[in-house]
Amino acid sequence: MDKLKWKFNTPDKVYSSPVAADEEVLLGSNDGYLYAVDPESGLLNWKFRTDGNVESTAAVVDGIAYVGSWDNHLYAVDLKSRNSVWKFPTKGPVSSSPVVVDGVVYVGSEDGHVYAVNAQNGSEIWRFDAKAGVYSSPAVYKDHVFFGTMGGYLYAVDINKGTEYWSFNARQKIHSSPAVADDKVYIGTDAKLVHAINIRTGQEMWQKKTAGPVLSSPAVYDDRVIVGSKDGYVYSFDAGNGNRQWEFRTEGPVFSAPVVASGTVYVGSTDTHLYALTVKHGNLRWKYRTDNKIYSSPAVKDGVVYFASVDGSLFAIQ
Repeated sequence: MDKLKWKFNTPDKVYSSPVAADEEVLLGSNDGYLYAVDPESGLLNWKFRTDGNVESTAAVVDGIAYVGSWDNHLYAVDLKSRNSVWKFPTKGPVSSSPVVVDGVVYVGSEDGHVYAVNAQNGSEIWRFDAKAGVYSSPAVYKDHVFFGTMGGYLYAVDINKGTEYWSFNARQKIHSSPAVADDKVYIGTDAKLVHAINIRTGQEMWQKKTAGPVLSSPAVYDDRVIVGSKDGYVYSFDAGNGNRQWEFRTEGPVFSAPVVASGTVYVGSTDTHLYALTVKHGNLRWKYRTDNKIYSSPAVKDGVVYFASVDGSLFAIQ
């Protein structure tokens, strides 16, 4: 699975990650558009215009794509009509990627708030004052939503009331988005640490040091926490005790969040390569070279890997 199926180009930089929806691949670009590309041909189906960079990654539920823009809005876009169903205003750029659970959209804004928005009509349900910008994308588990802030806190917030359940002080900026599994929340920080936090108490279960800030978001798979670091390595830690299982060296900082599918870890690096690694030992299956750095995360569907490089290119590899 290292042969190019097609390549699509947007005219500006791309930090957003592609989403393989039912009938198209969605990708945001810094030219202000959300692009919808045919997964078979790689040709443009349509594009939706916002008034700012689209660095947020779309969430697709029931034929609606929810995506944030640097024009300070969260959009709901109907994939059939290709029009905006509604747009929700915040007071800052929305780089955070929304998550949709049970008819509610959760998203962070650089205005220092996390919002819960009615997915159907775009009305505000609640907002939480995080006291610092939120780049981190929320994760919802049972009755709580988890997210990190540029103020260095990881929050757990009640999804019904919008009130704080607990907070954990990581003491450094959090760009990383949390991953939740079983009884733990996993998060990376700019302090060169990966933390495992008890989901009920907010107490730290373990922390592990890397040689660089961890802006990559962890992936949890089969009792493993897999994450990239600015030190150029991809790490696998035991989810239970944090013991390092393996590490894989790339030639550049890793901002991309790993994605695991069928026993393979897919992750991009700023060394211009997309890597496919074995999940068990971190051995290289293959790598694919592009012409520019990769900051965003891949998407895998039906045996095809979709990923973007920062120069605006979207690739389909099979």
